[in-house]
Formats: sequence, structure tokens, C-alpha cells
Amino acid sequence: MLVVLVALHTYIGVRLLPDLGFGAAAGVPGAVLLAASAYLIPRGFRARRTAADRDGARVAWAGLIAMGAFSTLFVLTFLRDVGLAVVLIVSAISRIALPMPEIVQYSAIAVPVIAALVTAIGYVNARRVAAVRRVDVPIGALAPALHGFTIAQITDLHVGPTIGRDHVEAIVAAVNGLGADMVAITGDLVDGSVRQLSSQIEPLARLTSRHGTFFVTGNHEYYSGAHAWLRELRRLGFNVLMNEHVVVDHDGADLVVAGVTDYGAHHFDPAHRSDPAGAIDGAPEHAAAKVLLAHQPRSAIAAAKAGFDLQLSGHTHGGQFLPWNWFVRLQQPFTAGLDRLDRLWVYTSRGTGYWGPPKRFGAPSEITCLRLIAA
Repeated sequence: MLVVLVALHTYIGVRLLPDLGFGAAAGVPGAVLLAASAYLIPRGFRARRTAADRDGARVAWAGLIAMGAFSTLFVLTFLRDVGLAVVLIVSAISRIALPMPEIVQYSAIAVPVIAALVTAIGYVNARRVAAVRRVDVPIGALAPALHGFTIAQITDLHVGPTIGRDHVEAIVAAVNGLGADMVAITGDLVDGSVRQLSSQIEPLARLTSRHGTFFVTGNHEYYSGAHAWLRELRRLGFNVLMNEHVVVDHDGADLVVAGVTDYGAHHFDPAHRSDPAGAIDGAPEHAAAKVLLAHQPRSAIAAAKAGFDLQLSGHTHGGQFLPWNWFVRLQQPFTAGLDRLDRLWVYTSRGTGYWGPPKRFGAPSEITCLRLIAA
């Protein structure tokens, strides 16, 4: 990874620094910044494991911010090269004399300026408390008692090196302010061990709703020691659903709430293989609605076959920041928002926190308040 990072940073330096037109005044500081970025990114990634230590936290912050800035800088540099190639071809074909020295210089200046602005705006977007997004989900033959039933969904909070207790407390306050009938946490709650983060997530025990808090695992729970986290979350009072369901009695109407382990959980523990059909096995046929909590949207194909009405997922972060939202569809069937698969509704949250770089641009974080309504 270090070799690749150095190569990509070198590419940026070679393609931009000589074209800025400021000589050594820009070239030397620019080269130093690029070298620092190539050094900090892997250091910051490793330091996430020791972020509880003050020095480790500083390195993690620096490295993750550098990662976000580098990502945008690399993409813009590449797009600039593509744009310059197109301009040269058009100029050659049309035989129109274009001011190429000016185009080259001004585009070189624009790249780091835009990258800095996107990184700054993305940082502010990521660090503020997620806004509430309200979504109505029409369910056919919904019992009158369940019309207006609300589910507060949080997902992909990624409590860890840059998201701590204060941020968690703000999320809890926002969710509790919704007065939801139930709370659903659809995975990737943590990035670290129970020993490191138990005190950081403790405020989640104060989530309040009529029917309680339901949790399913995401892939990052398995990176962080899933078995220990399952014990801890049960201790905090969560209803952890592992390929199983519960029947919620809401004013005389039965709502099936099922949950599956992460789509790739079997790679870490064969006993945790995700099983939507097994999760609904034995559920009452007369239930007014059947809801599945599944971290990854790609569980939807099996969920539709199993007869669920609604699946709540996360995982994608909506791409988190441009241009990666355009690539999510290469791995997942849905990126963000409410979608339909046969008779199954799938809601994919953009996530309540962020992973890696503290940066969100074009994909805002959210606390989702979903309301079931009669179709």
C-alpha cells in the first residue's frame, strides 16, 4: 500500500506542481505536503487501533483527514488530465488556436483549491449531527393500528477514532426527540474493541421508544470482535436479532421484526451465515407487516423471496463523498433512499456517522424516521 500511495502522490506532484507557474515558491511546499500525506495516511490507519491514546488519536485524525483530501485531489488531477487531453484533441481537429498555457496553469491551480474546499465542506458536513430524514412507506393491507407506526433507524455510526461519546450523546438526544415506536440499529456501530469503546457507546443505552431498540450486526462488528460486542450490546438492553424475529404487539396488531447477521458474516463465523428465510421462519401468517433489519442492501433478493414487506439497511454511506457514490452500485443493488424489489420495499440509509475520513460531500448523513402507512 505504501508503494501505491507514493506512486499516486508522485503522479499528482508531477502533473500539478510544474504547471502552477510559481516555481519553487509552490513546488517545494507542495512536494512537502504530498510527502507528508503519503506518510500520514498509512500511519493514521494503523493509529486507529490506539486512538484511545492521545498521541494515537492525533495521528489517526491527521492521517484520516489526509486520506480524504488525497482522494479528492487524485480524482481531480486525473479528471484534469482527461480534460486537457480532450481540449488538445478538439483543438487539433478543429484547428482552433486555444490559449493552452493559460488553460494548463489555471486548471492546475483550480485542482488543489477545489480539493481544499471540498475537504473543508466535507469535514463540516461529517462532524455535525445527522439531520432527521422522514420517509413514508406504503404497506398493502396494513392493519389500521399500524398506520403511522414509526421506526427510528440509525446505522453506520462507526464509533471509533474520530466519533466519540459526545457525538453519540447528540445522536441519542435527536432519536429520543422523535418519540418513535421502535429504534432500529442496522450495523456498523463500532470500529474498535469493547475494551476501547464501551464507554463511548454507553449513551446508546438511553435510547427510548415504545417497543425498544433492535440491533443487527454489520461487517465492522466482525472486524472489531463480534462475539464480545454482542454480549456488550445485550448488556446495554438491545434486542439483538441473529437470524431470528420477534412479534411486536402494537395496539392489537402484530408486527414481525426480524434481523439477520451481516451478509458476509460467515467468513468470520460459519454459524453466523446470514439467513433471511430462517429469520422469518415460524412468524405468524396473519402478521400485519413483516420488517427485516439487514445491514447490506444485497440481502434484499433473499428477503423478497422470504416474504418481507420492508427491509432496512445501511452499509453504503450513500458513497459518503463524490465520486464514490457512483461506484456503490458495482457492489450493492441500492445506494440510498427508498427502492422497490418486487413487493419488497428497501430503505437504504446513507448512514448516521462516517467511516475513515471525516468527510461527507454529496451524501449527507441521516437519522431516518420511517412511518408505515396504508397503501
